Amino acid sequence: MTLLEFLQAGGIQSVATLATRLGVDERTVRRYVAQLIEMEVPVESIRGRRGGYRVVPGYRMPPLMLTDEEALTLLLGLVVGRRSGGLPIDSETVESAVGKLRRVLPRGTAARLDALLSSADLSLLGPSGRPSTEVVGGTDPKVLMVIAEAARDRHPVEIGYTRKDGRASQRTILPYGIVARSGRWYVTGHESGTGEVRTFRVDRISSPVALPGSFNVPDGFDASAIVLASLAATPWRYQVSVRVAGTIDDLRSQFPAGLATLEPAASDNMEPWTRVRLGAERLDWVVPYFAGLGRDLFIEEPGELREQVRVLARRLLAACGDDASKPVESSGLGSTPA
Repeated sequence: MTLLEFLQAGGIQSVATLATRLGVDERTVRRYVAQLIEMEVPVESIRGRRGGYRVVPGYRMPPLMLTDEEALTLLLGLVVGRRSGGLPIDSETVESAVGKLRRVLPRGTAARLDALLSSADLSLLGPSGRPSTEVVGGTDPKVLMVIAEAARDRHPVEIGYTRKDGRASQRTILPYGIVARSGRWYVTGHESGTGEVRTFRVDRISSPVALPGSFNVPDGFDASAIVLASLAATPWRYQVSVRVAGTIDDLRSQFPAGLATLEPAASDNMEPWTRVRLGAERLDWVVPYFAGLGRDLFIEEPGELREQVRVLARRLLAACGDDASKPVESSGLGSTPA
């Protein structure tokens, strides 16, 4: 089965390479291949200097071989997708796939997955509005599982943590809760070093170790609210302020929780306006996002955002075959008038 897993990686695998990876001699590799063929696994022998073995695409696919981590990743993706409504398939199909994968997980791994599902808040899984390039993945499932287990069992955890500026340190935290938010996982809780409640990105955590002892989560602690507040306080390269036509209630559904703050804004006429504030590392996604609202709006800051609007306007005019050198008629998408 390990040989089959190597072959499913793709390409032609030489006998010598397979023997080294399996820790056996070449004769044993050939015997294993013969056994796979007897099991009707379509393995093809390629002759020549660059020959070896490969799995042949055919009418009968070989059994799917997954490592524990791969199976856990797939299962977690299905569960998260089902709860967020992000899978374009019916719930019954998802449940069936989850059940099959769940049965092949080792008991310990399955227990850790259950710990995550019981301790994590998945209510913020909707899209953030930011482009996928700003949603950094790379969370190690094993790290996530250790923290989830500690959160469920109320054990302190020692972690290695790398900050945005690259500085690394060791910390001890009491994991009050885990929150999934737009492609990232966060753990929030008491940090022993500062005595404060802090929020940490799980993809920046390494080598978590559950410690002896226990703790109690404060009454009424809302992990999602803490994470959203922490994200709102994050220093961004650009602070964006745009006035948008409409009431706060009109716009609330168009700005997912944690993306922006909304407040009433004054206007020169009787129509209601709302000031939308948000932070961003880049502005290239901000202009299309606001333009996609389909509402009149005026840019207050930053000045760089106005130039981004002009670039987009010229590009759209060029797409229509219009003369992009002519002044652009007012369409509500521009800077605040003097």
